[in-house]
Amino acid sequence: MARQASDTGARATICRALSKLGYCSRTQAEKLVAEQRVTLGGRVVSDILTWADIRTDIIAVDGIRLGAQSSVYLMLNKPRGMVTTRVDPEGRPTVFDCLAQMDNPFLSPVGRLDKASEGLLLFTNDTVLAQRLLDPVTNVGKIYHVQVKGIATDSVIAQMLRGVCEGDEMLKASSARMLRSGNRNTWLEVELREGRYRQIRRMLKGLDMECLRLVRVAIDDIKLGDLAKGSARPLDRQEIETLRRRTQTTA
Repeated sequence: MARQASDTGARATICRALSKLGYCSRTQAEKLVAEQRVTLGGRVVSDILTWADIRTDIIAVDGIRLGAQSSVYLMLNKPRGMVTTRVDPEGRPTVFDCLAQMDNPFLSPVGRLDKASEGLLLFTNDTVLAQRLLDPVTNVGKIYHVQVKGIATDSVIAQMLRGVCEGDEMLKASSARMLRSGNRNTWLEVELREGRYRQIRRMLKGLDMECLRLVRVAIDDIKLGDLAKGSARPLDRQEIETLRRRTQTTA
């Protein structure tokens, strides 16, 4: 089968297609292809770069046709100190440690929170929705509560809205406001609609402010609420439909 030049969401290389269907990881899929256990349209797949459409193509492993697995949508309250990866070569705890007791198909996090950050992290095997949530075109807002050392003045907040030049990038918050302030620190609420690496921390560094805590509390209208740290729960039907409407995706 001819190789294709691009992936349009439902189209993927055969190993990624098996992952998208919730059957196995891409590494495991490569082994299945090497063992000639995967067929596409009745023909054995011998090239891991073969492309398939998970909506229309007949994909089978060991002669058993695969269908799209039930889509799973979870939220996790990520604790501080965990990395957002399945396996860490340094042996640090990962967010998947929190999901170890949950019986779910192959899931992936939607985006990342760095090791020092905490709060709302979504997981799903619905890769089309996940890609749309991460696409800057959909303009999905993410809200953070941020504790900074010292007093964040109105001018600091205004500068975050105008933009902070850090390195070669101009970093902006779509909204920012003070939640509360004491003698030693300030809590801010910051909304981002960009997916820049460590964006809030870099903005604060550019303003000579030290970030003490960073907690993501919402993604669009999906709120962390009172979910305990380290705990996960399925999204309810209304939350799932909210994300689908926001990203213009269908079940």
